[in-house]
Order: sequence, then structure tokens, then C-alpha cells
Amino acid sequence: MTSARLRPLVAGNWKMNGNKMSARVFAAIIQGYDSALRAKVELLVCPPATLAVTFGVVAVGSGVAIGGQDCHAAASGAHTGDVAAEQLADAGATYVIVGHSERRADHGETDAIVQAKALAARRALLTPVVCVGETRAERESGNALDVVRTQLAGSLPETADGGDLVVAYEPVWAIGTGLTPTPSQVGEVHAAIRAFLVDRYGDAGKAIRILYGGSVKPGNAFDLLSVSDVDGALVGGASLEATDFLGIAEYYR
Repeated sequence: MTSARLRPLVAGNWKMNGNKMSARVFAAIIQGYDSALRAKVELLVCPPATLAVTFGVVAVGSGVAIGGQDCHAAASGAHTGDVAAEQLADAGATYVIVGHSERRADHGETDAIVQAKALAARRALLTPVVCVGETRAERESGNALDVVRTQLAGSLPETADGGDLVVAYEPVWAIGTGLTPTPSQVGEVHAAIRAFLVDRYGDAGKAIRILYGGSVKPGNAFDLLSVSDVDGALVGGASLEATDFLGIAEYYR
């Protein structure tokens, strides 16, 4: 259930998937994002960097936002293979995901690195989508909330005005596994995140959207998106098919 006054956001993280032919999928997403749906929910697609410019051009006037999947903390320099937030903005992006669990695990990103990337996004006038979430072992040991609070404390910028930050809760054990937490588990974590945001940012914390991510698909979207303080979804595999991605967004119609 989207927090009062907040416009829900459904974001698609394409990860390392897609090529030039994928523009057809993106075009179908745009076609299905009619005026009635646009009035209810914001759509964001985060393609691989190789497609950012192409999708950015196609997206003009559609209402669908484009985002990056990661950025470097520096604006430029000798960082082979990395992408600066400013380069994403130049390609037409308005958002960037930082701190995804796959970046934290595969590239050893610490909370401090994630925070630096979130600040880089701000520098380039992008909205960072900061990801947090516990592993299955941390969940089963009863430490999920402590893990998420620790990640938030170290990963988020010191200041926020509400509209310049998005938080995404993605339990690591639910990403790409087909497993999903119960609505009550999601509600518990989202309530803890909201309390943390309000404690850190005051009233501005009430205006920060909190997304749920982790094996979200049309079949479970209603149960997950109806939970209090769930202000949208960060979608992985289901965002690669226009019908599935739009099917999740249809919850808000």
C-alpha cells in the first residue's frame, strides 16, 4: 500500500540482459503505458549501459524514465569499464541503482562505497535507488532488521528532501530464486525502513519511496504491493517481458 501522498514507482532492472533487438520490448512497454496508467504510477526501466542512449531517445515524451544499474563515484578518470553518473545523465537517465546485492556480493561493495555512489548520483542530478537486504542466513538467525538498518546507516546520504532518494528492500534470498517473503515479513521490514528514514531525515523521510524487490511478478504483485509502506517494486526478470512488467504496474490502475 503506497504511503500517503507518494506516487508509486515500478522499476525494471534488466541486469546483464538485452541487445539492440530488445528495443521492441521497450517499445511495447511504452505502448502499454497509457494515459490512465501514467496518471497512477511511474515506470522506470534500467537497461544495460549499452542500451541507455537508445532507450533514452525512444523514451522521450513517453513518461517512462530511464535509469542506470550502477555508477562510479568519480565524475571521470582512469576507471576502465566503469560508467560515471554524469555519463548516465548524458544518455538520458534520471535514476541509477546503487548497492544492489549483486554488486555488493560480486564486486565487494561496502556501505561506504554505496554511499559514495549515491552522492555521485546526486551530483549528476540523478535519483539514487539505494538497495538493502539480508541473506537467508541473516533472516533465519533473526538478524534481518539489524542488517537492513546497518546498511541504511552506512549507505544513505546524510541529507535527503524526499524526492531525491529511493530505497529498495530486496531480501537477497528472494532475488531470482522464486522465493518471496510473506506480506507480514515485507511489512515488518518496510515499517523499520520508514522509521529509520523519519528518524534520520525528519518529515522528509515520509516522502521517500520504499520499493520491494525480489521475485516480483504479476501473480504476487497484488499481495506485495498492498502492504503498508510499499511504494512500488524493483523488478528483475519479469521486467524483461513487456506483458509481465506492465502486469505488475496494473496493480495501481
